[in-house]
This record gives sequence, structure tokens and C-alpha cells, in this order.
Amino acid sequence: QVQLVESGGGLVQPGGSLRLSCAASGSILNINSMGWYRQAPGKQRELVASIISGGSTNYADSVKGRFTISRDNAKNTVYLQMNSLKPEDTAVYYCNAHIRASPWYGRDYWGQGTQVTVSS
Repeated sequence: QVQLVESGGGLVQPGGSLRLSCAASGSILNINSMGWYRQAPGKQRELVASIISGGSTNYADSVKGRFTISRDNAKNTVYLQMNSLKPEDTAVYYCNAHIRASPWYGRDYWGQGTQVTVSS
């Protein structure tokens, strides 16, 4: 059993910052990629940022220069530092990780989601 537990969401004013965390626990052999997605009301879930085990990152154009993804492999944790937040960043943010529980089996796991609201 694998769990992803997120924390760090909340209400922030435009221009403010938030840091999201997501810790993976359970039967984990290794974690290939970790990332953050978001889903705003009435919209499809979209990739925000991802990071692979070697450290390479990928960002949505809308967050480049404002958000930074990082991971602590020893803690099986991924972070998303969000700066210069805008109202359009308001969404439920979901953690995603591709985890191998054995050499022969791996799959994607999702966190429960954390609400980020950017409003004055």
C-alpha cells in the first residue's frame, strides 16, 4: 500500500507565496517521477510541474519563473514553491508519483488534493 499525503494549501493574497509538500509512504522500492497537477472548477486537470529522479524538471508555461518544484529523495517528498501567485492559480492541487513497489510493478498514485485559493 502506498499513500501520498499533501499539505500546505490555503488562502493567499495575489502576489503572495505558498509551499506545497507531498510525502509518499508505504511499500516503495523507488520513485521515478513526482509532480503536481491542478484542477480549477469547470476545467480539466492540468500538469503544473514534474521532476524525475535525476532532478530534471518540467513546468507548464503559465507557471514558469514563478513556481519551483523540488524533491527530497531520502524523504520520498516533493515540494512546490509557488511565488507571485495570481487568482488564476486558484485550484485544487494534486500530487502525483510513479512508484515501483517491486522490480516488476509500478503505477501512478495520486494524493487527495489540497485547495489553493488566491484572492484579495
